[in-house]
Amino acid sequence: MRGKNEDTGEFLGESRSAQRREALDVLALAQQLVALDPGRLDKLPLGDDLPEFIERARRITSHIARKREIAFLAKQLRREDDEALDAIRDALEVDGEAARIDAARLHRAEDWRERLLGDDGDAALAALLEEFPGADRQRLRQLVRNALAERKANKPPRAFRELFREVRALLQPADSQDDHFGEGDGDGDREGDDTTP
Repeated sequence: MRGKNEDTGEFLGESRSAQRREALDVLALAQQLVALDPGRLDKLPLGDDLPEFIERARRITSHIARKREIAFLAKQLRREDDEALDAIRDALEVDGEAARIDAARLHRAEDWRERLLGDDGDAALAALLEEFPGADRQRLRQLVRNALAERKANKPPRAFRELFREVRALLQPADSQDDHFGEGDGDGDREGDDTTP
């Protein structure tokens, strides 16, 4: 129970509810850290001991034991100062935003590729070149022709993937641009392509 200042009548320290909310926030952070892949985890500003605790929680497969280990990790996180926890949260948010931007760019590149390979590919190519005047018209035409020939002959999608890489490279500096063509939504049949060029 928190004390009370006898002179002013104000409560000393945080209320139990505030302490519980803070503890639950740190527990959620611990769960998020355990769920991260090692590559992203390496980029976070973690202390010296935290990666070891995170790895130990990952290795545990029993549900109850894993839950207990994550609670222990949260306890270790609560020992860190507020600035360190804020830095970890900020890094996670930045990575999340970067991942969303990258995913949107990939979907946009896929949509352009599908438009280029569609029935009205010439109009799509003209629209792409209008939006990106520095694009190599001849290379794009050649990749579209080769990708269509691959589809027709049931060959491995080498040009199909190369076309994706070419369009994605055009979109790199265009992170913040709106979706100008608005036709595709990123869903649909990609003919077995898992967006891994």
